[in-house]
Amino acid sequence: MNSQFAELYESSIRVYEEGDIVKGTVVAVRNREVVIDIGYKSEGILPIDEFSNPSEVSVGMQLDVLFETFLDAEGIVVVSKRKADRQRTWTSLLSNAEEGSIVEGKIYKKVRGGFMVDIGMDAFLPASLVDIKPTRHLDQFLGMQSKFLIARINHKRKNVVVSRKDFLDKERNAVRLQKLGTLKVGDIVRGKVKNITDFGAFIDLGSLDGLLHITDMSWGRLSHPSEMAKLGDDIDVVIIGIDRESEKVSLGLKQKTTDPWDNVDQKFPVGTHVRGKVVNILPYGAFVELEPGVEGLVHISELSWTKRVSHPSELVKTGDEVDVVVLNLDRQEKKISLGMKQTQDNPWLRVPDRYQVGAHVEGKVRNLTDYGAFVELEPGIDGLVHISDISWTHKVSRPSDVLKKGDPVNVIILGIDADNQKISLGMKQLTDDPWETLTKELHTGHQVAGKVTRVVSFGLFVELENGLEGLVHISEIPQEIAADLEKNFKVSSPVTVSILHIDHEARKIALTCKGEAVPAV
Repeated sequence: MNSQFAELYESSIRVYEEGDIVKGTVVAVRNREVVIDIGYKSEGILPIDEFSNPSEVSVGMQLDVLFETFLDAEGIVVVSKRKADRQRTWTSLLSNAEEGSIVEGKIYKKVRGGFMVDIGMDAFLPASLVDIKPTRHLDQFLGMQSKFLIARINHKRKNVVVSRKDFLDKERNAVRLQKLGTLKVGDIVRGKVKNITDFGAFIDLGSLDGLLHITDMSWGRLSHPSEMAKLGDDIDVVIIGIDRESEKVSLGLKQKTTDPWDNVDQKFPVGTHVRGKVVNILPYGAFVELEPGVEGLVHISELSWTKRVSHPSELVKTGDEVDVVVLNLDRQEKKISLGMKQTQDNPWLRVPDRYQVGAHVEGKVRNLTDYGAFVELEPGIDGLVHISDISWTHKVSRPSDVLKKGDPVNVIILGIDADNQKISLGMKQLTDDPWETLTKELHTGHQVAGKVTRVVSFGLFVELENGLEGLVHISEIPQEIAADLEKNFKVSSPVTVSILHIDHEARKIALTCKGEAVPAV
């Protein structure tokens, strides 16, 4: 009978292999361990700290444990609830999860290069994937319960790499897409200034950023976005554009108000006198703000009736308040032409009353050019003495040979064109033309004394005793000295010449040195 009972008992004992997951029943709860009946020769001993909440463990509770081994000498069965849970989690992970899936777990230990996360089994969380923003203080994440994205599964080694950063990115993208779907062009939304650059400001709309470009901040001119926005400011903006494909939102501030150019032609019709502020200066003119968002250009030619302006900064500077007149307006192109000189009387309108042709006046040489001299008759009123009107008797090659800037000079008015602001002046006309008188005594072949006034490549200009000037062409100079004129002749050197020909119409005298005794230099 005892033999039969023993055989029956042996046959009733289940046979387990190491690694099997078996069902057990709690038969006793002690201080540090829990006794489990798994239907084996001996009961299993399970450390109580394998339970997440030991106070909830009670006799009769059923649970799965992993059969680790049987210590025959001690008669102890070694089981593990934690390993059973992880084995079950791994199996479930292989069946139901894949890379990119979301799992929940707790960061419980810091290791080299990152953390260990309990997701029902151990998973590795690299430090670079713990948060969206890089952080040096990693200890703050210990004990954190969170969701993670499965970054990699190694089936052979049975290990998992997870990423909290990718989960947060995915979650944020989902929220951003949801937010993007609720916005429409024309909406006025409230946001916070998140970042300021040279080209605009980024506004946090809550899970979504939008760009407020500098050109959409104000109808007026801005030098930098910081003039309109400060970091951390709460600001109401208008949605002016949505690109759902690139998830970009364009924002505007100025669109909250009416474009001032819509009725600019009614506020500033041509001919209007208005006071404005100089907001920008360029080489070709000055921009003047008539009101916020409305600017016009005073071209350099419209700055002054009388002053010769090389650069607008000679008369105005940024910030100056100036009086201007609207000269032209193009609302479609948003362009206004302004004038400053038109706010004052044009002194050229008085010129015909103040000056008459033939009048002798005194002026001052203001500027010299290759073709003549500009003489200032009064501030802002100049006349031109052309090079041909400087002397009756001398061929002037450069006005600077005769006149100097700043010299006082007497002139006669030859012509007035007030419409084009031009006055023609003469110097030689102050005296009678001496040509006829002086040339009466000069005949072909007549030998005269003179002095060299200029040495040129084609000959010599010689001033005769009577003050007239003639040309000795190089062909009329003896060959032996014509080969090097500059060596053989110097300015002011005396020379004897003969009259070759007089052209009264062209007012030219041709001279010759051939047959004359030319002094050595």
